[in-house]
Amino acid sequence: MGIFQRAVSEVAYLRGALRTLNRVKPIKSTPNRTMCERMEEVAQRHPDRIALISERETFTYGEYNGRANRYARFAMSEGIGKGETVVLLMPNRPEYLAIWMGIARAGGATALLNTSQTGQALAHSISIVKPRLAIVAVELLEAWQSALPYLENPPKLFIHGEAISGTPRIGSTIMSFSPIALLPEERVQLTLDDKCLYIFTSGTTGLPKAANINHYRVSAMALGFSSVMEIKSRDRLYDCLPMYHSNGGILSTLGVLIRGGSVVIREKFSAREFWADSVKYHCTRFFYIGELCRYLLNAPPGPYDRAHSIKLICGNGLRPDIWQAFSHRFGINHIREFYGATEGNIALFNFDARPGAVGRIPKWAEKRFVVKVVRFDVENERPMRDEQGHCIPCKPGEIGEIIGEIIDDPNAPANRFEGYADKKADEAKILRNAFREGDAWFRSGDLVTRDSQGYFYFVDRIGDTFRWKGENVSTNEVAETINTHAGVAACAVYGVSIDGHDGKAGMAAIMPSDDAPLHLDDLAKHLDKNLAPHARPVFIRIRREMDMTGTFKLRKTDLMQQGIEMSDPNETLHWFDSNSRKYRPLDSETRMALKEGRLRL
Repeated sequence: MGIFQRAVSEVAYLRGALRTLNRVKPIKSTPNRTMCERMEEVAQRHPDRIALISERETFTYGEYNGRANRYARFAMSEGIGKGETVVLLMPNRPEYLAIWMGIARAGGATALLNTSQTGQALAHSISIVKPRLAIVAVELLEAWQSALPYLENPPKLFIHGEAISGTPRIGSTIMSFSPIALLPEERVQLTLDDKCLYIFTSGTTGLPKAANINHYRVSAMALGFSSVMEIKSRDRLYDCLPMYHSNGGILSTLGVLIRGGSVVIREKFSAREFWADSVKYHCTRFFYIGELCRYLLNAPPGPYDRAHSIKLICGNGLRPDIWQAFSHRFGINHIREFYGATEGNIALFNFDARPGAVGRIPKWAEKRFVVKVVRFDVENERPMRDEQGHCIPCKPGEIGEIIGEIIDDPNAPANRFEGYADKKADEAKILRNAFREGDAWFRSGDLVTRDSQGYFYFVDRIGDTFRWKGENVSTNEVAETINTHAGVAACAVYGVSIDGHDGKAGMAAIMPSDDAPLHLDDLAKHLDKNLAPHARPVFIRIRREMDMTGTFKLRKTDLMQQGIEMSDPNETLHWFDSNSRKYRPLDSETRMALKEGRLRL
């Protein structure tokens, strides 16, 4: 980095950090002022301004606030207060925000259920938060009913939408309650430490955990990201991310509403309609997940690619292989990549749009943001320790786990770890006695590198990285290399166990593109040129579709369990023949040779 670039970066980080800290720091000075009061104040200032827009419904600030008051009174009439939970199963829509804000005003907490879950997985998410009530959209009633056989004590159910015989309809029920501001005797004395939401981890490699989100964290998310996104009252943000996650439900909504802006809510992401919607609704911002950007980039060019008014985007997971291509094609230079976990105490921001970096902590900010990268034992999946039993900080460029110090100090609420609804899950995320006796650090579960200028780069999730031929293989690095090859629409990379072989052999499940044919001989040459031999996938699995979470993360658990055994006759599996340096079909004879040890990979 040259002197001029370094100076520009320092200024960007100084301005961004000061702006964000100035927005967030005052929160703790008023411990009884939560987002419930803050949003009420915004509504009082701008009652007729448009707050939430969708094809289903549009709310002004006054209408949004009034509906939240109705839900608050409804919740209190049902015995919801501090310590009580309501589960919400509903697609994206403005009403979603009014429901949980109202329940929060009543003192309760809302568990935001994943709308793609069914059966036992959904029942698990419901059970761990022990709800008193459930509000379920009628279009998701079948999913709800599929979970009932696994629930010992199902909560009282209210349906949102068309009436169902024998089940109360929440839309008509709340209309009997007043929308006016809560009277002094109705108001619950909330503090920043009180629970507001439960947000579930994505569950890409196991059952989800319900993260405790208190009122301080909600306020910090909203105010912090209103600064990161530089939101003004004239801004409109396009939100097509699931509202049951923090990105789609808090950062991109309350982060705009707290500044008097507007949020356009779409039920689901559509690459075909994304830019047309952005133009139609005059949007100036959008919140992204990296794979969303990949889908937009892979879509055919269209008339709205540069006809939009979007000036700045914010999100996480925009990978280096598409960063600049995305920026150039769609004319967006202000990209605010960030790193953080809903339940974690680590927050990194890339204020100067350095391609591929998830954030930076300059030297002058290291004392304020206590974050370290420590060496990691991939095989045993734990941080390495020296002879004194202390963790070993990584040098610049070394790969390690990123951790954040947990400080239980009222003056540093952002450094706390609030944990999960199931307390048994807490300890696995805490690293104790890392550098001194009695210290505690939040384990991110992510492998990163940090360069000499303080930029952090995401490498892989712990559990995704595996060892082959005595070397660590980053699934992210391999996936990025495969994704740059013509004919690939999406891919998932993971390790599979093979009898008679140490470590795990790399496998890439690939969904071919509709726009260009996928030639495995060309792919083999591409991988040979761009990957080390140990990182090149041993197996290639050709799939018709990919199983993804609501936030566009590829689910790998089933693929890893299947290994080289497949049940779908329409899929094909190939193995890398090191003699011919080509991928060949894994037929029954080759499969048997592998099992009997006659074929070495």
